[in-house]
Amino acid sequence: MSIHMTYDGDQHCTGSQPNGKMVAVDCDRTGKGEELYPDNLVGAGLAGCMLLSMGGVAKREGLDISGTEVDVDISLVSQPERRIGAIDVKVNMPRNYSEADRVKLERAANACPIKHSFRPDVRLSTKFQYPRN
Repeated sequence: MSIHMTYDGDQHCTGSQPNGKMVAVDCDRTGKGEELYPDNLVGAGLAGCMLLSMGGVAKREGLDISGTEVDVDISLVSQPERRIGAIDVKVNMPRNYSEADRVKLERAANACPIKHSFRPDVRLSTKFQYPRN
């Protein structure tokens, strides 16, 4: 599916998909700060990809991962150019799973194609947290 973005002025853009879904984007430094920033969208795309990858395994294995939450922290660098320098991902699992199921779910999350689309010099870390018994 494609997305169509339009610059609306004043450091604000809106995007739409053919199905009518919309997203609004502001500049993180000079925009109004009312909408998502471009790096937020990168983080959301990564988190969604990881969750959907785990969801496919969960469905196949009969596991319930509903309630899983992903927090993404993106750090920008300015040298040698302004870009994403680091992405820290924390996956908060809602319940404990067997060690074998943990391996399957974590492998699925780490196989997300978005996760493998960043430059080699972008530091990417992922931490999975499970409830304490």
